[in-house]
Amino acid sequence: MRFPTQLFKKLVPLMAIIFMHQLQASELPQLVTNNGKHALMVDGAPFIMLGAQTNNSSNYPAALKDVWPTVEKMGANTLSIPVAWEQIEPEEGRFDFSYLDVLLKEARQHKVKVVLLWFATWKNNAPHYAPAWVKLDNKRFPRVVKQYGDTLNSLSPLGKNTLEADKKAFIELMKYLAKRDKDHTVIMVQVQNEVGTYGSARDYSAMAQQQFAAPVPTDLIESLKLKSGSWAQVFGKDADEFFHAYYIAKYCNEITAAGKAIKNLPMYVNVALRNPYNPGLPGQYSSGGGTDNVMHIWKAAAPAIDLIAPDIYFRDYKTASKVLDLYARPDNALFVAEIGSAQPYVRYFFPTLGKGGIGFSPFGMDDTAYTNYPLGAQNLNDETIENFAQVYRLVSPMMREWAKLSYESNVWGVAEPLDTATDTQKVWNAEATPEEKEQQVKDRAAALTQHLDLGLWDAEVTYGRPMFWIDPPKGNTPASGGALIAQLSENEYLITAYNARVEIKPSAELANKKTMILRAEEGHFSSDDGKNSKWIMHRVWNGDQTDWGLNFPNRPLLLRIKMATYETNN
Repeated sequence: MRFPTQLFKKLVPLMAIIFMHQLQASELPQLVTNNGKHALMVDGAPFIMLGAQTNNSSNYPAALKDVWPTVEKMGANTLSIPVAWEQIEPEEGRFDFSYLDVLLKEARQHKVKVVLLWFATWKNNAPHYAPAWVKLDNKRFPRVVKQYGDTLNSLSPLGKNTLEADKKAFIELMKYLAKRDKDHTVIMVQVQNEVGTYGSARDYSAMAQQQFAAPVPTDLIESLKLKSGSWAQVFGKDADEFFHAYYIAKYCNEITAAGKAIKNLPMYVNVALRNPYNPGLPGQYSSGGGTDNVMHIWKAAAPAIDLIAPDIYFRDYKTASKVLDLYARPDNALFVAEIGSAQPYVRYFFPTLGKGGIGFSPFGMDDTAYTNYPLGAQNLNDETIENFAQVYRLVSPMMREWAKLSYESNVWGVAEPLDTATDTQKVWNAEATPEEKEQQVKDRAAALTQHLDLGLWDAEVTYGRPMFWIDPPKGNTPASGGALIAQLSENEYLITAYNARVEIKPSAELANKKTMILRAEEGHFSSDDGKNSKWIMHRVWNGDQTDWGLNFPNRPLLLRIKMATYETNN
């Protein structure tokens, strides 16, 4: 029997599509770096995690019904959720992955990627999520001893039995993923959670003291290009904290390397931050974790770990911006693994992506009736969720395009820089002179004006202005604005923003030329395969829409702007 020619011609393209889909789905997620820029590759193409992280104990099948509605309302494409050591190995040597069976099945149904958070030896200092057979056996699994003999509820990174038991469980987890997650629903794994120790700079147990008195390990000496000696001789006043950071990093690195040998997913650690402007002493913050002052120790001691991710609970613009600067590095992809769920944190989505960030994930995004207020929102209601959904809607339709441009071109992002209504809407002193009032207006306008060097062109971003006027910026109440710009060519840019005005202006290089917006197209990207896309124009902006700057309200808008110079007869 001959196969019908016409049917064959129809089936060949379909078979090709199926084959390409299978090939694409089989590509392992990876973190790639080139010229100091980073991309998370998912299904073979750059990907931005528009994330949502659950509360800590939402990692059970019965709780998932309270997770997915929030993820859907946010428009998140990635869910960060714990898997606990006590959950998969309640009795030593007996493993149970029934929770993951449900999680992966439901994530696929909701078309959401997953970041698994391995809660094991450390979860914010303590072994809360370790099995009872671990945390009740202090002889086999020793805890940190303080300088004057008291014991902390924090497992020592020098405990070899602890490392081997944790590593064994993690290997079993990765074996499960290698076997049961062929399509890579899980795209990243967090190793431990906010490692480090509160209440002591390091472990002062007998075994720790022996190591502390010994020479600094050769790998660290060579990596940092230092002269050998004891920890105190090499690092002086920082010796205690650097010692603790090194051994925690080595511990996490060994677990990470063992897991990657089974399934080589991107893996990272997250950080309970110290305040970069007022850090306090080690132990007052989580000593030994990947805080900004020990990142060089972590990078040297833990090469298997792909990145160190900040957990941001500083609401104010100055501190949050500094944290983003510290963790966006040529050797460290920026991923905001946790950030508060309250409205003031939303705007930091813009500079995260503007600094080449690969993801952004607010914490506590589920309806399990728990909130971490005052760090996050007091109530996680629809209004709170919508704050994040509004900015996710700006990027979601062009997520792949932005991720590709972020990796291959230049991108910028800024957030509204004043923090409160009192910052942006000052109450005038009734006795102020007209000159003083005029100066206050100028000062406020200057504070709400941000300048970006785009190469041949500059951008000016302002907040709280009428669309059809040149009044000075007054700011939004509450502060909520932000802008994203990506370069397509020397004269062409993609721009989206929220509650902001963006103006493209000539740089100093073009100071003597006449310039104009040649074309301002509103549109979107269309993609059939998630990789290759084309620009679809909706309409052209002109006249009122461009004469007063490019004004972006609180709704999704994407503009493709082409600038030009022109000659005159003068």
